[in-house]
Order: sequence, then C-alpha cells, then structure tokens
Amino acid sequence: MEARGATGELGRERGGAERRLPGWVLGVIPLLLIVAAVGAFAALDGPGLGERRGPLVEELAVERTELRPGVIELTVRNDGPDAVSIAQVIVNDAFVSFDGADEPIGRLESEQVVVRQPWIEGENYEIGLLTSTGATIAHAVEAAVQTPETDLSFYGLMALLGIYVGVIPVALGMLWLPWVRRIPPSWLRMVMALTVGLLAFLGIDATLEGLELAGQGSQAFGGAALVLIGAAVAYLSLTGVSAWLEGRRQRSERAGASGGSLALLIAVGIGLHNLGEGLAIGTAYATGALALGAFLVVGFALHNTTEGLAIVAPVARTGPSLGRLITLGLIAGGPAVLGAWIGASAFNTSVAAFLFGAGAGAIAQVIVQLMPTLRDDHGRTLHPRAVGGLLAGMALMFATGLLVSV
Repeated sequence: MEARGATGELGRERGGAERRLPGWVLGVIPLLLIVAAVGAFAALDGPGLGERRGPLVEELAVERTELRPGVIELTVRNDGPDAVSIAQVIVNDAFVSFDGADEPIGRLESEQVVVRQPWIEGENYEIGLLTSTGATIAHAVEAAVQTPETDLSFYGLMALLGIYVGVIPVALGMLWLPWVRRIPPSWLRMVMALTVGLLAFLGIDATLEGLELAGQGSQAFGGAALVLIGAAVAYLSLTGVSAWLEGRRQRSERAGASGGSLALLIAVGIGLHNLGEGLAIGTAYATGALALGAFLVVGFALHNTTEGLAIVAPVARTGPSLGRLITLGLIAGGPAVLGAWIGASAFNTSVAAFLFGAGAGAIAQVIVQLMPTLRDDHGRTLHPRAVGGLLAGMALMFATGLLVSV
C-alpha cells in the first residue's frame, strides 16, 4: 500500500510539472533532442558504419543553357551525393576548351561552364561533360538559337502580355454587361462552358510541360513532385483566399455595404487569380514554350473577359464614375503583369516546373468556380449545351495550337 501510494504521489508530481511548463516548451524539447542526435551522428562521421565502399556517384544536371556568339554557357548543379570535378568538355565528338568549374562541385552546388564553341543557328549539338573519374554527363542542344537578353525590352514584353491577359479583357468584360442582360440564360451557360473547355485544355498542357521540364533539371529538389506541389499550393492558397473574400462579401451584404465595396472585394479576389495566371504566362515565354504561352494568353484572356462582368454587377445600378471603373479594372487585371515578371525570372528548370504547376493549380481553381455557372434549370451541369461548349473549347485550343506552331 505504501509503495502504491508513493507511486501515485510521484505521478501527481510529474503531471503537475508538465502542467507548469508552457505547451510550446513541451513541443520544442523533442525537436531539440532530435537535432542534437542528428548533429552528433554527423559530427562523429557515422560511428560504427565503417568505411564507404563502391565507386563515387557523380551526377550533374544542366539547369540552363544560354547561347551567345561563339559561346555555349551551361549552368550545372550537382544532383548526387559526391563532389564532381569536370576535366574535359566534348562537343559533337570533339574536345573543346572551356572556362569555369575549376574546383570540385559539391552536393547541390551550382557552377557555370562556359564552352568556347562556335555554333550555327538551327543546328543540333551533343555536349558531354567528362568528369575526373571518366564518367560522362550528356546534354543536347536542339535547334540552337541565340538566347534573348533579359533587358528592359524583355520585361516590357512581359508587361504587355500581362496587360493583354489581365487589364484589357477585364475592361472589355465591363462593357459587355448590357449585352449579357439581353441574351437567353441558356446561351450564356454555353459561353461559360466554352471557357471551361479552353481552360481544361490549358491546364493539361501546362501540367505536361511542367513535368517535362522537371525531368530535364535537377532531381534533388523534388523533380516532377515540384509540379504537383506547385499546383497544390496555388489551388489551396487561392481556394482559401476566395473563401475568405466570400465570407467578407457575405458579411458586407448583411451589414448593408454599398455596391462599391462589394465590387472592390470581387476585384481583389480576381486580381489574386490573375497573379497566378501571369506566373504561368511569364514562365512559358521565359522557358521558350512560345506556343504554350500563346495558348495561355488566348485562354486566360477569354476567361478574364467574363470576370469583368462580376466586377460591374454590384455597381450596375449606382452609376459609378469612369475613374472608379478604371481603378477596379486595374486592381483585378494589374497583378497579371506582376505575375508575368516573376514567371519570366525563373532561372532554372526546378523553379519553372514549380511555376507551371502553380499555373495549372490556378486553372483548376478557376474551373471549380466556373462549373456551377453551367447548371441548367434542372440542376444539371453536363447538359447538351454545356457538353457542346466544353468540346468546342478544347477543339478551339487544339486548332489554335496548330496555327501557333506554324
């Protein structure tokens, strides 16, 4: 009995001590112990494991290729566990001189290798990086074209694309409100289905492009998983923001907020969507996927035209001033310019793959928001007009791709 009482007293003392400690301390203590254990294991060089056996594992990934007159510049990253030393460079079975990578490249480190090789536009080149152990890392340059300079004119082009995708379509959508009031609801649903078909094609194409880029670059940062992570981050982030804005809008309506306040909230939500759309477009052009970039411009422009209607609907009866309409249009469409600038600055395939995934996630989130607008009077989403619009949208984007490729 005495032993049992002593045990109970000890348990009560421990429970009291735990209750006296803040909750965050109890959560941090195990984390600190894990960090200390891992650090000690690494500092002692894995005690008890013995010496490593087997050859070195040398892996290099070419993240970026830039072509300038007489020069091919490669940005490489060590994708393996061991340091890599580049001893020779071979171009089309001939040894050539190069600069850079004077020291061994450690894990996850990047280095620029400048290959002194005259090249001809449109020709293909096979480049081999010969390591100090005799291993060869192969890289192909298909249809050599001089890399455009990312100067002010290039970023000016990105700004123009953002205006095409965001500002102009939203402004045009604001002008369509009188016409939309007069067309039958069934035809309006078909137009929305056409938009969904366009975006569905774009989402699939952007995902495939991102997966292809992820396979070409470094796998140490996740490879193809970056596309899925980017899509999930964009989708969940925009879904959360949209839900928050929807809650704000509903509370504003219950409080008797003016139509101008509702229009501003809607414009902010649309602007966040257009930021993700600009990311996809800027990434497509920066990585040379010109056809995909044109796809995205056409698809998002058609979709964003309908977004203008959502902005002007709350203020249709109040007669807003021209200045207020311009402000709302810039809030909704302007972020596409910022997104295009960010996307164009993607300097490696891993970042580009993530941004393509983010663009695909933004497309998916927009489609989810548009699907309820397709329902007919019987509550059906995939009724004949909607199916026709979806197929027509996909066919239109396929045909546009053939024209752009030419």
